[in-house]
Amino acid sequence: MTPDGLLEVTDLKQYAYCPRIPFYRYCLPRIRPITYSMREGIRSHEEETAREERRTLRAYGLTSGDRVFDLVLRSDALGLVGRLDLAIRREGADIAEPEAVVVDYKLTREPARDHYRLQLAAYALLIEEAWGLPVHRGFLYHIPLRQAEEIPLSPFLRRRVRQASAAIQHIVGAEDIPAPPTNRTRCVTCEFRRFCNDAI
Repeated sequence: MTPDGLLEVTDLKQYAYCPRIPFYRYCLPRIRPITYSMREGIRSHEEETAREERRTLRAYGLTSGDRVFDLVLRSDALGLVGRLDLAIRREGADIAEPEAVVVDYKLTREPARDHYRLQLAAYALLIEEAWGLPVHRGFLYHIPLRQAEEIPLSPFLRRRVRQASAAIQHIVGAEDIPAPPTNRTRCVTCEFRRFCNDAI
């Protein structure tokens, strides 16, 4: 958490993947290793931003819009901070319905899973507050495939952002380790697996 108690958007993604990750991050902050996958993800994001600046908006089904890269967002009301890979602002005389679109780069070939959808919904809420524009959809940009997957940002997903944020705040405040995920295949590649003797 930030010094003023705000969670990072990535905490929501991690919570949806495995609720123990935010516990380890905030309650035992010195144990998290930096893995090869983390370093590779950071490098790929930087390269993708440079490529995105040269591309049209066709990958997102758009013909116009203003792009903002690496946008830092903060909401005291939501209790969240984050850095969005790409936001597209669409307003002006040629736009029938002004909107914003959120894009998150991922180093994955797999379709968007629940934790990525939750992260996009959190960014949507942050952009709506910051820019005053509605966000109806986001995109997960699959770096290896060079393809964008559209994600509708439903009211259900938006509610889950607030629920997950409250759950993480409770976990950290109570220093109460949650149960492991029901899908234990996630544990195999987790950097915290050596601390979860009850799970594997």
